[in-house]
This record gives sequence, C-alpha cells and structure tokens, in this order.
Amino acid sequence: MRRRNFLQYTSGAAAVAALPSFRGLDAEIARALTPIPSADRKALADAALTAAKSAGATYADARLNRYLSQSMSARDGRISSVSNSESYGCGVRVIASGTWGFAATNDLTPEGVARAAREAVAIAKANARLQTEPVQLAPVPGYGEVSWKTPIEKNPFEVPLSEKADLLTAASAAALGAGARFVNASLRFVNEQRYFASTEGTYAEQDIHRQIPGLNVTVTDSATGRFQSRSELSAPMGMGWEYLSGRPAGKVAGPGTSKYGTFYDMIEDAGRAPEHAKEKLAARSVTPGKYTLVLDPSHLWLTIHESVGHPTELDRVLGYEANYAGTSFATLDKWKSKSFNYGSPIVNFVADRTQPHSLAAAGWDDEGVKCKEWMLVKDGILVDYQTIRDQAHVLGKKESDGCCHADDWASVQFQRMPNVSLQAGKTPMTPEEMVSGVDNGIYIVGDSSYSIDQQRYNFQFSGQLFYEIKGGKITGMLRDVAYQANTQQFWNSCSAICDRRDYRMGGSFNDGKGEPGQVSPVSHGCSTSRFDDITVINTARKL
Repeated sequence: MRRRNFLQYTSGAAAVAALPSFRGLDAEIARALTPIPSADRKALADAALTAAKSAGATYADARLNRYLSQSMSARDGRISSVSNSESYGCGVRVIASGTWGFAATNDLTPEGVARAAREAVAIAKANARLQTEPVQLAPVPGYGEVSWKTPIEKNPFEVPLSEKADLLTAASAAALGAGARFVNASLRFVNEQRYFASTEGTYAEQDIHRQIPGLNVTVTDSATGRFQSRSELSAPMGMGWEYLSGRPAGKVAGPGTSKYGTFYDMIEDAGRAPEHAKEKLAARSVTPGKYTLVLDPSHLWLTIHESVGHPTELDRVLGYEANYAGTSFATLDKWKSKSFNYGSPIVNFVADRTQPHSLAAAGWDDEGVKCKEWMLVKDGILVDYQTIRDQAHVLGKKESDGCCHADDWASVQFQRMPNVSLQAGKTPMTPEEMVSGVDNGIYIVGDSSYSIDQQRYNFQFSGQLFYEIKGGKITGMLRDVAYQANTQQFWNSCSAICDRRDYRMGGSFNDGKGEPGQVSPVSHGCSTSRFDDITVINTARKL
C-alpha cells in the first residue's frame, strides 16, 4: 500500500478515549507493528536483484521499507487531532551502462518488484547517453544477514492513545494554570521498519524509532495588547516512550538522564514556560553592540547544523545542490591545504551515525555501508567531508562514510547529513563557571529564527530566552536579540566549551534537501560554549 490515514477530531481527552474509532486506531497501529517475516522480504528482494542483473545491471540494491507515523495534538487543553499513517513499498536502484537508474513500486509481489527492477535498468540505460563518466563505487563488504534496532525501553506505538492524550492535556493544564493564554502541545512518533539488500551480499534489517514532542505557550498583556511565546526546550530523540517518562528534569533546558540517556518532562516544561514568557514581556530590549555570547546546547545545535553540517556535505561542495540548496564556502582547496582554520584550536566537530539516541543513528545506511564516526574539523582545522559510495573517490577515500539516505521507499537515496556534533571541552567547566568569567555578555537558550546564505557563510541567529550577563552574573532577561557573523569568524571566536557533564543534543526531524525535495532527521550535540566579540543586533519592529 502507498499510504493509509486514520484521522479523528474531538473536544477533549476523555471523549477521545471513549470513542470506538479511537480504540480502532490503537488496534490498527498494533497490527502494523507485527513484523514482516525476514524470509518474505528476502524473497522479494532477491526477485528484484535477480531481475535487475538479468536485464543488464552490474549492481543493484532493493529497499523494502514500512513507515509508521503517529501524531496527536492539543489546543488549550483539548485534543484537536489524532493521526496514524502507514506506508509500505519497494525501491530498486541499479547501475547499468555505468549510470544510475531507480524505480519504485507498491506491488509487493515477485512480479511487481521484478518489473520495477527492469524499469530501473531501462532508465539507467537511457540516462547513459548523457553521462560522460561511469559511476565509481567505493568498495563495501557483503555483510550477509544482519540487523540493528534503536535501543528503547518501551515502544511508543504500544502506549495507548489515551495515555498520550493524558500527557498532552496535563501539560496544557500546567501551562494554563501558570498564566498561559494559549497553549499548543503535540507528540509525533515514527517507526521505520527497513530492509536493505544488494547484489554485494548484504541483507540488513533495521527497526528505527524517533519522536518529537512539541509545545508552544503564549501569554498576553491585556493592557498593551502585547504577547510573548516560548516553545519547548526539549529535543527530538531516537528513543522510546521512556523519553517522556515524566521524571523531574530539574533543569531549565529540560533534559535529564534515564537508563538509556536523556528524558523530557513535558508537564514541568509547560509549567515553566508562562513564567519565561512573562519575563520576556517585561524584559528590556537589547542595546546593539559587541558581546560575549554564552550559548546553551538547546540553541547552539541549530548554528552547528547550518554552519557546519551543511557546508561539509561533499555534494554541496562539488556543486550538485547549487540549483536548490546552494553550495559551500568550505571548498576543496581549503581541505587540500590542510591548514584552513574552520574554528579555534579547541573546536572539534565529529560526524557520527552511531551516537546513541540521535536521530540519524542506524546500523547501515541506504546503500549497505556500516555506519561509523569520523572527524570533520580537528583542533580547528578542516580535515574531512561527508561522503557516499559514488563520491569517495573524489577525496581519494577507500570507503564511504555511510551518509546515503532516502526518506521513503519511493524516493531515491542520496547524500544526507549524519549527526554532526561539537565535542565537549577537555577542561572541567560548568555553565555557571563559564558565566562567572564573562564581564559583558548574553546567555542564549533555545532555538528560533535564523538566516544563512547559500554558501553557508554569512548568517544571523536568534533564540528563545536571552539573559544579560554583567560582571560574571546573570542580571535579568533581555529581548529582541539576534547575532550576526560569518562561519569562520564565529567558530574562531569560540574561547571555551563546557565539559562532557553539560553535553546535550538538539536536532531536526525534517531537514530538507534535494529536488524533488526529501526530509531527513539529524541530531547535533554540544556543551554550552562561549564566543567572544560577536555582533548583536536589535530585532524590535519599528512601528
């Protein structure tokens, strides 16, 4: 099937739980959780690979993937929507006459997948007339039958919808009770049941879970008509229901630790959000100028994503994305020089698709490459990029970095970002100790608007909460804050990074790229970091 949707609307959690159709949604998603036998998928994959080779392919891979998604949202304490969706099909990619070809089908029979394979070969042969150089694939071993699962304590899809509705209504009640005028809360869970097979002998079965909680709280000033909002200070995670365990976080930025790592208390966060929004209403507008910035991981992850993650994608560097996503200032000549200062000597960026609980974590990528960790920037110097199999030879690499991904069985896989993270500082330091050494600065929490040019060089970022630092102490909240810099200037101004105790991840569920467009999930970890002499502007509207 291509997609099945089940959607209900109601006016309250209790009413939702009582609906027969609501119970039907639980039953429907439970059915979809029943694993498809590996033998059945292997037989279909082999039918596709055999047909591709018989039609003239020198290489072929087949992906038989099922995607489950569940979403629930609440508005001002009332459940407004519940949605389950399921999508299952097969994508076949081949090399014939030295050129790529791809086709997909939801006819999951031996004849159906074989037909798609022959179509992919025909497309490759037609494209070969336009290609000047044959595709060069970096070698990869055949791993045989292998498997990987997201380590979770409890499958979110097995949690009754009524329990999820209770969480959203409780979070809404906490915000409304603390003075919120409006509150939106949401949950979304994704399960990818992925099966990859190739003519090189890999049969990889993977069960991947991700989730993203959402919260937006608004307070108003009836006297002036002004309002301020604060969104969730959590992060999307590759975890199970334990992430929303409700255990007290005890920290403004939300996360704490459980057996498997981070957890998020949505009710606690919702209860704090109105106070933060009220503080923003009463805050003084920032005076433009040069400041020392202390950036919390809940904010800095997005700056990493835009100014480091994207410009180190090799396809951007080579100009493959110039028509849509842009290119990169981090050109090959800078990498070849072995001396390009991407950042200060304490700046180290690692790419890692094995990082626990991260959104891009997997065992194998979508062309059968085992996922790994590698350095992009070491001691401030640009040392590497992100590659897939048909790009590795450009850098003289002997293997791919495992960065190939497709967002759907009907989408062709191509280069996508791994988790790109700033390594924690080596010198013991807490955020409080960092702040104590700042004379004139701003501490920024949470992500918000951003703007960056097509080469990922000149940028502007804002956040959710801004605290003035004077004489080593936080003196109160500011508003209307954004900072401007270029990527090289910014990362070379990094003068301190807190240690591993403060390390946290943020991330994006829907990082867009490609034509036709695809989205992919990716996380970015870091500890609180300090940046000196950064330009801050005032974003207040002039009426």
